[in-house]
Amino acid sequence: MLATDTLRFAINLGNAVLAKALPDGKPAGITVGLARRIADALGAEPQFITYPTAGQVVNDAQNDVWDIAFLAVDPLREEVLRFTQPYITIQGTVLVKEGSPWQSVNQMDKDGVVINVGKGAAYDLHLTRHLKNATLNRLGSSQEAIDAFLRGEGDMAAGIRQPLERTAAQCAGYRVLSDNFGQINQAICLPHGNEERYQAIAELLSGWQADGSVKQLIETELAAA
Repeated sequence: MLATDTLRFAINLGNAVLAKALPDGKPAGITVGLARRIADALGAEPQFITYPTAGQVVNDAQNDVWDIAFLAVDPLREEVLRFTQPYITIQGTVLVKEGSPWQSVNQMDKDGVVINVGKGAAYDLHLTRHLKNATLNRLGSSQEAIDAFLRGEGDMAAGIRQPLERTAAQCAGYRVLSDNFGQINQAICLPHGNEERYQAIAELLSGWQADGSVKQLIETELAAA
């Protein structure tokens, strides 16, 4: 199996379901746990390079800054990245004001509707392809999109269900729609041209999915979040 002294892992802190920064600044969460398992299996020392958004991870894909990343699968990203099979699927939905008329994501795409999104996030790419009438208000990160909405900017904030529900629980006067505009597949990815390493990681992931250890890692990290 492929081995190297150090493997550089890009960790997207913009997805709070999968990664977070600890008080000491070190990253933690599902993707960090997966990274450590990969590095250990390949006989390498993990090095973590954190990013505030997924878009910035993708921008560095061809700059030899990182070796392995954890991102949502998207056709546009596949131009520079090769993805494994998904290791988790998360839901994309929207945060709205408690008294607003919105009851379903099917009502989002209307003239005059402004939807806050984190620029370059998987759901930004998804909504860009599918919306015909609504306007996307792109902010610097997923959290900035939420914060802007709480300040009164936009009609709703799109994002991943768990952080939106956490916001609604912490901030009176907001709710999250019960349905989803998309299922977002999260996978391990590498820049094109790393076939041997890609095959090694894909095989590792398949084995961990078969024996249930990936599921156990995810459940443990989510419970601790």
